[in-house]
Amino acid sequence: VQLVESGGGLVQPGGSLILSCAASGFAFAFDTYGMNWYRQAPGKEREWVAGISSRGGSPEYADSLMGRFTMSRDDDKKTVSLQMKSLKSEDTAVYYCNMVRFTNYWGRGTQVTVSS
Repeated sequence: VQLVESGGGLVQPGGSLILSCAASGFAFAFDTYGMNWYRQAPGKEREWVAGISSRGGSPEYADSLMGRFTMSRDDDKKTVSLQMKSLKSEDTAVYYCNMVRFTNYWGRGTQVTVSS
């Protein structure tokens, strides 16, 4: 399984970014996998950000995000995205795409830096 994240970068506080994750090399239909975004800030543990379960589940989000992030998945294109708005310095982290079906698969991550 290969998960490739893209879309990270440097953004000013209050700005927006859209992260994408493209999946390939998996054995079963894409819509049977749960998909998640995690992030890890410097010196902190990796934390769950958002997720969509398999077969048409609704997105769920970490409470701390206060509705600023929106996750979606395209089962035809085998991609997931994370739209991030009103970014804050505390959103600075490496963002990881996660795919799960009995086993967890991880991408290498994409750096998001929120700074003026």
